[in-house]
Amino acid sequence: MGLMDIFRRRAPAIETRAVQPGYTASLMATREAWISGAAGLGELTAAVQSSVSLWEAGLSLADVRGTNMLDRRSMALTARALALRGECLFLIRDDQIIPCTDWDILTRYGQPRAYRVGLPEIGGGRNETVLAGEVLHFRIGCDATTPWAGSAPLSRARLSAELLEEITTAMRDVFRDAPIGSQIVPTPDGSAEQMEDLRGGFRGRRGATLVVEGVAQAVAAGMHPQLGKSPDQLSPQLDKTLADKLLIEAKGDIYGVFGILPGLVNQSTTGPMVREAQRHLAQLVLQPIANLLAEEATDKLGDAVTIDVVRPMQAFDHGGKARALGAMVKALAEAKAAGIADVAFQDALNFIDWQED
Repeated sequence: MGLMDIFRRRAPAIETRAVQPGYTASLMATREAWISGAAGLGELTAAVQSSVSLWEAGLSLADVRGTNMLDRRSMALTARALALRGECLFLIRDDQIIPCTDWDILTRYGQPRAYRVGLPEIGGGRNETVLAGEVLHFRIGCDATTPWAGSAPLSRARLSAELLEEITTAMRDVFRDAPIGSQIVPTPDGSAEQMEDLRGGFRGRRGATLVVEGVAQAVAAGMHPQLGKSPDQLSPQLDKTLADKLLIEAKGDIYGVFGILPGLVNQSTTGPMVREAQRHLAQLVLQPIANLLAEEATDKLGDAVTIDVVRPMQAFDHGGKARALGAMVKALAEAKAAGIADVAFQDALNFIDWQED
């Protein structure tokens, strides 16, 4: 190499990388779904919090068999996290489980293999790296592209949640800022000083007369004796905006997203409707979620775990069960009198699906 070669500038080498198409977009979409799922729209409304409270109360009532780790406090935390975030993660340590505030996942074949979890502490959280077998990862609303991540009900119905938030915010702003109960009252004309003093006496008095106007000003200086003498109402006419009906429909959509029949919170609801709504919530919403929790706990804790929500919520037909018990006792007595063997009778019960899992 000569002396000139040392100072000769060479073209930089071109670095080539193998990048999967759409990887960055998928990563950004996953992160956006994570953030929006943790802080969805409408979470501050009473409809959402009422739904979350029903989930929390239902799962905290559940009968948990096979483990002592899933106590009522942990079940309530799980219910609230699933309702608002779509997933919940606990670190298994000795004879207790510790809720995690945040986590990163390493997967293989779409299944979690390792976690970096954040643990809550008063003086500041700390992180630990653990294997998948050391955590309970509960999740609902999983997508085929991200089976390791759950999604909250509000994030799956963001348009309905946004509608509820917009209507609630608009009505709040109206009742906060609009001059409800205020009027424009025409008065005989006076001097400018007198009119200013009169207006100043009513200023800032919500629900009282806020504006005082001279008769000549009210009739555009026409001085007509009959025009402009009646007070003009400044309260907004909300009935013409259909805000009340839209709010009820928006709340009904949110209740439906959480699996709650809107008739449960209807003002004219009856006892049978309340029982049907509770039965629907327990059997078709909370019990399937409880089964998912039980499967995860069985895989990670080693013992067979069962979680029953229907019995503690009394979400079944008492009269129907009593009639079924009477029919079963009668059938047993008739089978014994007819000399039918126990095995044959059990096969008959299995044929009509009359058994407990």
